[in-house]
Amino acid sequence: MRAMVFTKPGTVELQEVPVPEPDDGELLIAVGAVGICGSELHGIRSADFRRPPLIMGHEFAGTTAAGDRVVVNPLLSCGNCDQCVHGREHLCRHRQIVGIQRPGAFAEYVSVPEGAVRQLPADMSFETAALIEPLANAVHALNLAQPREGARIAIIGAGTIGLVSLLVACTRSDDVTICDLADSRLAVAGQLGATATGPTLEGEFDVIVDAVGADETRRLSMERLRAGGTAVWVGLLGRETSIDGQILIRDEKQILGSYCYTQSEFKEAVDLADRVQLDWATSFELDEGVQVFTELMNGRQDVVKALLHP
Repeated sequence: MRAMVFTKPGTVELQEVPVPEPDDGELLIAVGAVGICGSELHGIRSADFRRPPLIMGHEFAGTTAAGDRVVVNPLLSCGNCDQCVHGREHLCRHRQIVGIQRPGAFAEYVSVPEGAVRQLPADMSFETAALIEPLANAVHALNLAQPREGARIAIIGAGTIGLVSLLVACTRSDDVTICDLADSRLAVAGQLGATATGPTLEGEFDVIVDAVGADETRRLSMERLRAGGTAVWVGLLGRETSIDGQILIRDEKQILGSYCYTQSEFKEAVDLADRVQLDWATSFELDEGVQVFTELMNGRQDVVKALLHP
């Protein structure tokens, strides 16, 4: 089968590889659509977390050998550790993610545990279903923040995670602002229901979601947060952060890290996907994947979200 393989830092290649053979308890999925995630674009610049050779791709939907149309929760937990027992399976001590610790869906076929598969509504397209995984991240982030009624919510970054965070935030507040440096992405955000858009944030907010993860965006989330407010950091762009710890203490501001989602939140995202606007991705054939991936990695801005079709 054809697969796009991470072969060395900064490089993906289209290769012919064997079709995976499912182990007991696994299903072979014919991939219908798979999203290119920003964490992959940034993550392959080194080989410390994702290790080549690796077929990436964790945002996907497809068809089982029995003909069932499904979406896959790529976060695999053990179910037995203390985190899993207490309902924090996304923080499982032995977690694996399809496309990181095991082969993913930048391919014609992928093998996954049967328990990771969720049935799709009959009328949901694979293009919509491929955005369920990022939507689940946004559900988790807003669940952590628990915005009160009437809260002013801000999103930093109008990439995929920023836009799905906007969609979830709009189900919980009538006052949602989003900022980004790209006018094209802000235009999409405006169509999706943002109350206000711009290159930065002005004023104070009760909840701020940083969907970028740079030092400057994390500092911005602190600067624009009202006293007693909550910032949720989702973006993974950078490691280092410099903030004023004394202001954090004196104003009782909260910073929450947000990583993935629980199984119930993934199901919540499956249900929500039918009710929010997820038609803003751009589709490409898998044969175009290397070129598109490389262009996005190098800063291409005219595509908010790229989906590959094997």
